Amino acid sequence: MTAVFPVVKPVSHMHLAPGSTVTIPDVSWQEFESILQELGENRASRVAYSKGTLEITVPFPEQEKPKDLISDIVKILLKRTGRRYEPFGSTTFKREGTAGVEPDACFYIQNYQRMIGRRRLQADDPPPDLAIETDVTSKTTLDAYEAIAVPEVWIYDSGKLTIYVLGDGKYVESDTSPTFPQLPLTQMIPVTVERAWQVGSVQALEEFEAAVSPQRH
Repeated sequence: MTAVFPVVKPVSHMHLAPGSTVTIPDVSWQEFESILQELGENRASRVAYSKGTLEITVPFPEQEKPKDLISDIVKILLKRTGRRYEPFGSTTFKREGTAGVEPDACFYIQNYQRMIGRRRLQADDPPPDLAIETDVTSKTTLDAYEAIAVPEVWIYDSGKLTIYVLGDGKYVESDTSPTFPQLPLTQMIPVTVERAWQVGSVQALEEFEAAVSPQRH
């Protein structure tokens, strides 16, 4: 009789094609922490962990353009409204023992002063005020954001912007952003992203800034 032994290989040995996602169930928090350490910080993949489920996603290269554009739009709007901020990129945000997620981009606005000079997140740091994801429709990702209590999440997917606002511990879709309540961003941002593919990012951002700037007579 031949004995059969399971072969276990490190997650870092997986080769995922751009645009692909692998879901791993029944992952403990300790295993999640070990996988994060194994994957390291300098990688193309993004992770989301909630309720024992781990997702590892490798974005398409073309997802960088919407991410950068939407981040630049947020900066334009914050500057226009006279608010300071601290941007954080794909930092891993965690709720110990429960959830972890890596946004494509995120911003501290209310707590920006506390985060100035922060090179690594500390256990008692607040969540970012706004997180941005591109081409993500995963429930695991939204569940992770809920557990970490990020007040507002924007998901840009297939030419559509969806705004999720946290209320009573659950996300609800909103037509407007609480951070920028006067603007129809669910219409304006997809138009700007599409415009960038046609005329370039710089011109598209210039047109957006002109559209939201007060008219001078």
